[in-house]
Amino acid sequence: MAEQNCCKRKKKRSEEEYKALMNRLKRIEGQVRGVEKMLEQDAYCPDILVQVAAINSALNSFNKVLLAEHLRSCVVQDIRAGKDETIEELAATLQKVMK
Repeated sequence: MAEQNCCKRKKKRSEEEYKALMNRLKRIEGQVRGVEKMLEQDAYCPDILVQVAAINSALNSFNKVLLAEHLRSCVVQDIRAGKDETIEELAATLQKVMK
């Protein structure tokens, strides 16, 4: 559930959600380290580009999972509580994410 803290909202995630998101981030972190090694080892540019594309895809997947959970929890709760400003916040967030 969302709570107010120093003018910033927070969300307490379930253990399952937290672990799933962290696992995705750890895999992405490993991919980034792999690209770093490729660069250090003078890998061929197209090979690096393919790996960077895979990282971008993994980040997009992470965002999709996080957004879906946000919609199912925070947004639904706020709308049920009459906090219509949440729709504007969601629209602004989507504009930033979809650049």
